[in-house]
Amino acid sequence: MEKLKIAGGYSLKGTIKVSGAKNSAVALIPATILAETPVTIEGLPNISDVGILKTLLEEIGGAVTFEDGEMVVDPTQMVSMPLPNGKVKKLRASYYLMGAMLGRFKKAVIGLPGGCHLGPRPIDQHIKGFEALGAKVTNEQGAIYLRADELHGARIYLDVVSVGATINIMLAAVKAKGKTVIENAAKEPEIIDVATLLTNMGAKIKGAGTDVIRIEGVESLNGCRHTIIPDRIEAGTFMLLGAAAGDGVLIDNVIPHHLESLTAKLREMGVPIEVGDEQIFIGKGEHLKAVDIKTLVYPGFPTDLQQPFTSLLTKAEGTSVVTDTIYSARFKHIDELRRMNANIKVEGRSAIINGPTTLQGAKVKASDLRAGAALVIAGLMAEGITEVTGLEHIDRGYSNLVEKLEGLGATIWREKMTEEEMEQQKSL
Repeated sequence: MEKLKIAGGYSLKGTIKVSGAKNSAVALIPATILAETPVTIEGLPNISDVGILKTLLEEIGGAVTFEDGEMVVDPTQMVSMPLPNGKVKKLRASYYLMGAMLGRFKKAVIGLPGGCHLGPRPIDQHIKGFEALGAKVTNEQGAIYLRADELHGARIYLDVVSVGATINIMLAAVKAKGKTVIENAAKEPEIIDVATLLTNMGAKIKGAGTDVIRIEGVESLNGCRHTIIPDRIEAGTFMLLGAAAGDGVLIDNVIPHHLESLTAKLREMGVPIEVGDEQIFIGKGEHLKAVDIKTLVYPGFPTDLQQPFTSLLTKAEGTSVVTDTIYSARFKHIDELRRMNANIKVEGRSAIINGPTTLQGAKVKASDLRAGAALVIAGLMAEGITEVTGLEHIDRGYSNLVEKLEGLGATIWREKMTEEEMEQQKSL
C-alpha cells in the first residue's frame, strides 16, 4: 500500500491535460459484450476501474488488449459465465455487466456491486427496467440472477433520475424485440457517449441526452471504433485546483459545455476564467467570495464535484453552504478537512463553511474517490506537508495524477507505507 505526500504552498502554473471520462469508460467497456465482432475504444483513462473491467471481460472469454489508452475487445468467444463476487465487488459500475450480458445472452449472474461507500444507492430502477423488458430477476446468496426467454420492448418510467439505470436499460434494450421508451431518463453526457458507441455498432437509439430515449431493437450489433469523451469531473477537479492554488492553469481536452454549472459558480466567487473551444484557462483567484451550491442531476451542479469544491471554499471570505441532494453520505471528507484547520460543520444534507482559513498539513484519509480529490486540493493549499492515505480510491478515477500535478509545479509524491502504518489503516 502507498500514501500520497503533498508539500503545500507552491503556486501551480502551466497546462494540464484531461483524460477520458471514467463514468463513460465503465459503461462503454461492458457495452462491447453486445457486439459480434471486435470493438476498439480510444482515449480510455489509465485507472484501476478500467483494469478491473478488462479482467472481468477476460473472465467471460473475451480477448482484450489495452495499451496507450486504446482497448480492443474481441467478444466472439464470450460466454455467460457467472461473476458472483471477486473483482465485481471492487467497483460500483460492475452493474453494467447485467444489462450487457442480459442483452447478449438473455441471462447473467452478477455479484452485488461495490465501489465507494456513499450511502444507499439501490439498483431497484435497474431491476424494474429489466423486468419490464421480460427478465426474471432474483437475489440469490448475494448475487443478482437475471433470466429471460426473450427480451421485448417496453415503456419504462424511472421513478428516480438515474444515470446507471438509464444506461443499463439501454444496454439490455438495444437487442430486445420491438420498441423501448425510457421516460424520465438521465441526461448526462456519458449517456450520449454510450448511445453513440451503440449507434456506431448498429443500434437504433433516439433522444439520448433528453429525458425520453427511444430504442428500436435490432437483431445484431457489430464492432466499431469509438473515441471516449473527456472526463468532465477530472476537468472540474483541475479547475478547482487551479482556483485554489494556481497562478494561471490551462486545462486542455475539455468540452466546456459540460462544465457550465461549475464555471458559473467559480465566476460568482471571483475566479478569472477564459473559455476556449477545447480549453479552459483559470486565472489566479484572489479575494474569493463565499457562494452556496446545491448538487442536482445534470445539467445542475454535479455531486462528484461537491467535495473538491468544499476544499476551495475554505479560502473564500464569508459563509458558504454546500447542499448535496444526491448522496446524503457524501460528507465524510469534512472531518479530514477539519484536521487541516478548516472551519466546517455538517447539518443534515449541508456543509457550512466559514472562511477564509489557512489550512495546515496533516495526516488524512480518503474515504472515497472524490473525497480523495478534495484532500489533494486541500494539501496543495495547506502550509506544510499533507499525507493522504486511501489512495486506492483516488486511483479508481484519476489517471497519472501525481505526474500531471508535477507538470504544474506541485511538490507531490507517493511513498510505500510501513507495516505499522498499514495495520493502523486496517483498524480505522
